[in-house]
Amino acid sequence: MSANAHYREAHPLVFVITHWVNLVCMIMLAFSGFYIHYPFFDGFMGVARGMHFVAMYVILINLIFRIIAAFYVKTAVDLGSRQVDVDIKNWLPQEKNRHQFLETVKYYLFLRKEGVISAKYGSLQKIAYLATVPLTFIQAYTGFAIYGPTQSWGLLEAGTAMVGGPMNMRIIHYFIMWVFIVFTMIHVYLANVYNFAPSKIIFAWKETER
Repeated sequence: MSANAHYREAHPLVFVITHWVNLVCMIMLAFSGFYIHYPFFDGFMGVARGMHFVAMYVILINLIFRIIAAFYVKTAVDLGSRQVDVDIKNWLPQEKNRHQFLETVKYYLFLRKEGVISAKYGSLQKIAYLATVPLTFIQAYTGFAIYGPTQSWGLLEAGTAMVGGPMNMRIIHYFIMWVFIVFTMIHVYLANVYNFAPSKIIFAWKETER
């Protein structure tokens, strides 16, 4: 089987749904966040704040569910394969990923002609995807730390003092938002750099034989 083939075993429906929830929440958070930062039309602030908090709670619940599900839901062990095992194994260090990190970096820097395909996720993919987990929780923390009703809470107030005040915390919150936006843009590009098979399976759950 080709690694360019995308089967439902690689993306079980439950994970397709969590992916959709993440995307919708990210769009809502970015739009409402920009509006709260700079209201570009009148009469929407209350809705924007409500949208921001609802999307934040949903994305946190979705993330926790996704982490728990990784220990129980089975997915393909290789891209282009129907052989399955619990999903968490795809996120841990694997023998197939050994010695692939620098070669993958070289490929993306145009220093290598052929891409490196190893396991279901490459070494860079694992690092990037796993990094979004703590970043999401940090972003939620910074959001509560700059939110009026909660910013005086002990743990939040201590964090704000540690970074040098509310403005610095706001800057951190704003910066992490841009990290997610840039990550999403790169993720979409790299996922579809060869063809649109990944988008077909993750959005329409349509398999692609190759």
